Formats: sequence, C-alpha cells, structure tokens
Amino acid sequence: MSISNQRAQDIIDALRRGTVPQYGLDALAVGLSSFEKSFDEELEKVARGSAVFKAVRGEYGSGKTFAARWLRERAHRKGFACAEVQISETETPLHRLETVYRRLMERLTTPDSTSGAFRTIIESWFYTLEEDVMAQEGIDENDVDALVEATGSLMEKRLGEVVRAAPAFALTLRAYRKALVEGREEIADGLLAWMAGQPNIAASIKRYAQIKGDIDHFGALSFLQGVLTILKDSGHPGMLLVLDEVETLQRMRGDVRDKSLNALRQLMDEIDSGRFPGLYLLITGTPAFFDGPMGVQRLAPLAQRLAVDFSTDIRFDNPRAVQIRLRGFDQNSLEEVGCKVRDLFAQISEHGDRIKTKADNAYIGELARAVTGNLGGKIGIAPRIFLKKLVGDVLDRIDVHEDFDPRKDYALTISDKELTESERAAKSASSVDDIELDL
Repeated sequence: MSISNQRAQDIIDALRRGTVPQYGLDALAVGLSSFEKSFDEELEKVARGSAVFKAVRGEYGSGKTFAARWLRERAHRKGFACAEVQISETETPLHRLETVYRRLMERLTTPDSTSGAFRTIIESWFYTLEEDVMAQEGIDENDVDALVEATGSLMEKRLGEVVRAAPAFALTLRAYRKALVEGREEIADGLLAWMAGQPNIAASIKRYAQIKGDIDHFGALSFLQGVLTILKDSGHPGMLLVLDEVETLQRMRGDVRDKSLNALRQLMDEIDSGRFPGLYLLITGTPAFFDGPMGVQRLAPLAQRLAVDFSTDIRFDNPRAVQIRLRGFDQNSLEEVGCKVRDLFAQISEHGDRIKTKADNAYIGELARAVTGNLGGKIGIAPRIFLKKLVGDVLDRIDVHEDFDPRKDYALTISDKELTESERAAKSASSVDDIELDL
C-alpha cells in the first residue's frame, strides 16, 4: 500500500525508539489478513447498535499491541472514536473503572482528532442539537435563552435512560452549555474535565452545575453509556476501546487481582445485556493470563465466558470467537516485516538505492537470524528488538555513512539493558510457565 512520507517517517521514528507506531500499520501488517473480514463484520455490527467483546491472546512479542492499533486504524476509517488504555497496577487498575474511564477520555480519538477529541465531540453534538431544534421548533437562532432551553430539553430526550441512571451527566452538560453562553470559559473547561473523570475539580465549578463529588466506579459505567449516546448522535458509529496488557493483573496483590477479574466479568455482562450499544471492547493478554492459575481461571464465570478450544491446528481457528490467538512471528514473517521497514526507510531517504542495495533481502534474513540467535532462538520476543536494531544500527548508518557496509562494519550485540522485563524473562525461560511473576 502507498503511504505518505510523513506517515513513513513517523513509523520509522517509532521503530527506532523500539515502540509500536501509532498509525500507518497497514504498511507493516504481517499475518493479520485472516482477521480482516471478521473484524470488519463486528465493527459493522457495532455500528448498527450492537456491542462486541473480543479478547486477543498472544505471547510476548507476538504483536498484540500492533494488532490492536491496526484494528483502531480500521475503526477510524469507518468513523469510530477510539481509545487505547494500558492496564497497570498503579496508573490504571482495572478494578477501579472510574480510573479506566478517565484514561479512556484522556486518550479518546476520532478520525479528525488525534487528541482532545472529547471537547470536539461535545461541541459537534450541541451544534447538531441546535440545528435540530431550529428545524423542528422554528426557534430563532438569535433568541439565545429559548435556544439553550430547547436544546437542553432535546438533549435529555436523546440521552434517555442515561439521565435516569446518572442525572449528573445531563446536569453537567446543561451547565457546560450555559457557561459557554455566559462566556465563562474557565467554568466550562472545568465541567468538561469533571465529565471526563478528572479529580480535584474546584468546588465552585461543581456548585455551578449543582453536582457533588467525583465520578465513582458505578457512575463511570453510566457516563460511558452517555458518551456512547453522544457519539452516535453526532455521527460516529461507535467506539473501539482497547484494554491493553491485561496480563499485568497476574502481578497484582490477590485481592486486587480478584476485584479486577470481577470488573472484567462485569463489563462482559453489561455488554451482553445491551447496556452499551455502539461499544467494541477489545482486551489483550498472554496465554498464561487466559489459561494460568493467576489469571482468568481464578474466576469461573469469566473463564466460562472466554473459553475457546485452541487444541486444533491454528490454521482452522475461528476468527469470530470471543477469544482469538495471534500466530506470532516465525523466521519468514520476521524477514517479511524487516523488508517492509527497509522499503519505508528507503522511501524517505535521499539514498534509497543505497539502502536497498546494502540492506538487501538476504542481509535482512541474516540480521533476523542473528537477532533470534542472540535471544536464545526465541523468535516470539525478537520483533521489537530486531526492528529497533535494523533501523537504528543498520539503516541509519547506511543512510548517514556512504562507506558503511553492514556485512563488514557491523557486529550485532544485544545487552539485557536493551530488553524489557518481559523480554528478559521470556528469553531465559524454556516455556511461559517458567516466567516468574512478581506476586
């Protein structure tokens, strides 16, 4: 596929840092084609007012985050709002859904807004409501008071059940609109921040909207329901929410882990009950999380909901199942993605021909085998460090130094300092069961 030079540069910069690029992932995708049709069908189902829960399993380095961001790009192309939340014990504990909601709102994006999307969505929605009010009730746009009152009434009607479950949601929206009309931008900003789950909002701002306290665990679910309604009403077919690295629950204290697993079960049940029309919830985790004693299996109702038979050949996996597994990388796919990265680098380089000649397909294969060998033959943990080495140690040097020949002038070295904690653990383990968890 063709990709702009700016997007290619962003991808290369991310790989140089050893991170997963945010966008342009179709240019690097390997081994995801079998999921394209089912993912698209599920997104269309969500756009029609249903909800979907999906779990993606894969070993460390198999591309779970990559797959989630690849799906996000597909969702964006369909007009979805999207958010990616990294689950962690300190920053985003899953058992505190109010924290998950806050992170979701902080990272909410749309096809037109890569940051700060919540404000844009709210403003777009109020504009739509005003247009509908003027068209249906014949209110003069210059009659501000009448327009604000009619818009507020229509707003509550559109929100429906949300108003009954969380009255503060509608109260805050009314107050936000009123503050804007009065030119009180600071109050409007504070109210929007409170709606997005931010703590420590001034008491004077809350009094303006006649609200108290902060959004709690149960309030977060009702507010999410309200946000989904607003998205649908403002032209977005739905929201893709990714909860990444859910396997970190295994390293948490026992009581916290159990509460988090129960929160995950609660989310699944709420989705099944139809409470969140327009939501596609995707979680990612390792096989040890889904099958091991410190993960999903600790909570029987959750294990039953996520149970999928993976005993058959991976070629015959069901991409429509509630839980799917990634194939992970083998030598061929590692070389394939390396060649794609080399070609993207050549696209933005002034020395594209030199890049392709000195880092030809044969050399890409040699480097891939060398990286894998340095990691004890563990291809599953090789992709990140392989692409980081390819870009930062090889392609950059070919680009900068005309006489640099990677076959003569470069010797691969990988120190433990360059590996993540998970990569170091997987490198020294003979199986995932050997990875010691800090419990």
